[in-house]
Amino acid sequence: MPVFSRPSAPLRLIGAAVLAALLPLSVTACGGGGPKGDSIVIGTKFDQPGLAQKNPDGSMSGFDIDVAEYVAKELGYTTDQIEWKESPSGQRENLIANGQVSYIVATYSITDARKEKVDFAGPYLITGQSLLVRADNTDITGPESLENNKKLCSVSGSTPAQRIKDKYPGVQLQQYDTYSACVEALKNGAVDAVTTDEVILAGYAAQSPGTFRIADKPFSEERYGIGLKKGDSELRTKINDALVKMEAEGAWQAAFEKNLGPAGIPTPPPPTVDRY
Repeated sequence: MPVFSRPSAPLRLIGAAVLAALLPLSVTACGGGGPKGDSIVIGTKFDQPGLAQKNPDGSMSGFDIDVAEYVAKELGYTTDQIEWKESPSGQRENLIANGQVSYIVATYSITDARKEKVDFAGPYLITGQSLLVRADNTDITGPESLENNKKLCSVSGSTPAQRIKDKYPGVQLQQYDTYSACVEALKNGAVDAVTTDEVILAGYAAQSPGTFRIADKPFSEERYGIGLKKGDSELRTKINDALVKMEAEGAWQAAFEKNLGPAGIPTPPPPTVDRY
């Protein structure tokens, strides 16, 4: 039977020194501050023209996409290293909590209820809830006029849907998985109006000229943020730094004008990033 002896004192010291040197590296590789590796998974919508849309050739386009790509670039990733993950409104918190995405840029309104589950960088855009109706409709002028047996469509898990439930309980609210499904129902006459934020509705209106119109001015204020895992203050700071840089360089304004200008929305001043 072989006999094993303990390493000599010098060897034990060398081994301890090597272990001490490796530990910080392992902590850094697994620590906070966002994604590491050769690619990054970003959550977004796939069906919102002007904001975030998956095109027939598989490419992505829209204002949210430009913002997401700019942030990724500042984190050290090229566009070729981005993997896009579709993030329906009702699934966003779970996608973040489960680590399926590094962050989400998906018309994601910052609310107190959501801040209990995820953190937000931004805001990067401020808009408001409005109504989309068929172009020949004349009797829908605001949310109050919907209480006369009108059918309204919004997306389950969204802030606009919850606002209708809370403030206009007499409205016949129908909730679909996507806004594109709502718009199709509006086109076919299955519903009388679609509600979400004005910039989203304007994108759909621009996609089908003469078919729809926005019924009224916004009746809320929505602050879009970039959602990320709760407690990851290092990544949040890096994303906020990227947003500030994007605004300062004029890239934010250029992205807005390119993607949302054709929908007839005037370019607003970029919002002040919240450093809470």
